[in-house]
Amino acid sequence: MLAILKVVLASSVSLGIHGYVWWRLVRRSKLPKPWDAIATVTMVVMFIAILLTTRLRNVMPELGTTVGWIAFPWLALVGLTAVALAAIDLGRLLIRLGRRVAGTPPPEVSPDRRRFLARVTGGAALTMASSSVAVGMVSARGTHEVTTVEVTLPKLPTALDGFTIVQLSDLHVGLTIDRAFVQKVVDRTNALAPDVIALTGDLVDGQVPDLRDDFAPLGSLRAKHGVFSVTGNHEYYSGADPWIAEQRRLGIRVLRNERVAIGDGEASFDLAGVDDHAAGGNGHGEDIGRAVAGRDPARALVLLAHQPRQVKRAARHGVDLQLSGHTHGGQIWPWHYLVKVQQGGLLAGLYRIGQTQLYVTRGCGYWGPPVRLLAPLEISRIVLRSS
Repeated sequence: MLAILKVVLASSVSLGIHGYVWWRLVRRSKLPKPWDAIATVTMVVMFIAILLTTRLRNVMPELGTTVGWIAFPWLALVGLTAVALAAIDLGRLLIRLGRRVAGTPPPEVSPDRRRFLARVTGGAALTMASSSVAVGMVSARGTHEVTTVEVTLPKLPTALDGFTIVQLSDLHVGLTIDRAFVQKVVDRTNALAPDVIALTGDLVDGQVPDLRDDFAPLGSLRAKHGVFSVTGNHEYYSGADPWIAEQRRLGIRVLRNERVAIGDGEASFDLAGVDDHAAGGNGHGEDIGRAVAGRDPARALVLLAHQPRQVKRAARHGVDLQLSGHTHGGQIWPWHYLVKVQQGGLLAGLYRIGQTQLYVTRGCGYWGPPVRLLAPLEISRIVLRSS
């Protein structure tokens, strides 16, 4: 039921954005015939294409990919156009309110001038949005930025000072992210020669039989102490149990509310992983208490948890460092403000909540539009320091 409500809400928001953009670019601009009809039909068809794309990925994945390369860039375009138009309209509204407060009568504007202004502002907004989408597509399909972050863990043994964890998150294999993209991530990661590789969820968007070949390069990830993974919300949309089995087949250890020791003897620390915050039922669900049960509190503890907001519970269980993803760093500015609110202000970078540190990666893939605006692709290299 909750999933249905989310779909209805997302579709309603998309419909509202399309309606506003249509009203500003077509209705208010009074486009001449037949351009008004062409623009209207195009917007209706593209709105429907967006709705169909995510449905097609599990029914006709090849067609879903083709439609996705058209519909998802459009989604970014219409969203950014709406933002630009809203900024213009808000500015005009503030000017009118200022005149009213000052007692200045509004100027007389002829219908022809209103139409001219609507077309000019609409064209400017569309141009800015188109340019932003083009820049964002280059960023989303470009080179991954390796971000190195040093994190001091007072409980970490001196012998492990400089221990490296490479974190990959939010790859979203499927639709517009294929084997070649995944292989590029794997090659870049292996070149860093990490001690541990941590996969913090949302690796896929589709079912195992359809994406097995595209996902396969992740089985070539290599790290001295192994490759570990946790589920994200999109694993549950795509069939969590089959994907957990597939990862294990490839040699990736999926941590499900459990803990393992990394290192040897006293020169070691605890690495734990929990199910995603959104998981529930059928034997799934976040249980940090179970993951840390019986641990020695004198040992450093690193937790893999997909969503940053899980840190609030992690802090209560004495976690020293949590590694998360989910946010994509907002992916497309300025829509990142909504993501930031949804995650309690935790968007990207290093945070401290009580005695717990949290690192949120921007992720090495993208969801939906192949666009990243002011939120570049990231492979995170976490360097642990003992003091």
